[in-house]
This record gives sequence, C-alpha cells and structure tokens, in this order.
Amino acid sequence: MSSSNTEQLKAYLSKMTVEERKAFAKACLTTLGNLQQIIYVNKKCGAALAIRIDKESEGKVPCDELCPDVDFDYVRSQALTA
Repeated sequence: MSSSNTEQLKAYLSKMTVEERKAFAKACLTTLGNLQQIIYVNKKCGAALAIRIDKESEGKVPCDELCPDVDFDYVRSQALTA
C-alpha cells in the first residue's frame, strides 16, 4: 500500500489527542498500534477494517483509499440491486 493511500487516515488521526485516537481505534475494533502500522509500516488494511474506518470517520477516510484492491463500487452496486 502506498503512503498516499494512508494520508487521509494519517491526517484524520493527527487532529486527535492520543486518547481520542485510542477510542477511534477501539470503535474500529482494532488498536492504535495497528492503525499506525497501516500508516507507517505499509501493513495492508483489510476490507473489513477499511469499512469500519470509513464508517467511524463518517466518510472522511474512505475505504476505497485504504483498500484499493477491493472493488467497493461493485459491492455497492450489488447491495442496491439485491
């Protein structure tokens, strides 16, 4: 994952206190350390976590950016037609 894919997550978290970051990570069912690995160590962000981050950030950190190998547009279109 390129760092450009995680810039929105990095910027989003940078506006928070450490405690707010921990609470955000918990709400995403992960840890702050895991989010930092995604940002700084190029650890891959799975689709499920990307969706939770998108949801908890109210769309400010889009799942499409965090997990570009998943065709979220296809999934979205299927949900509408199902």
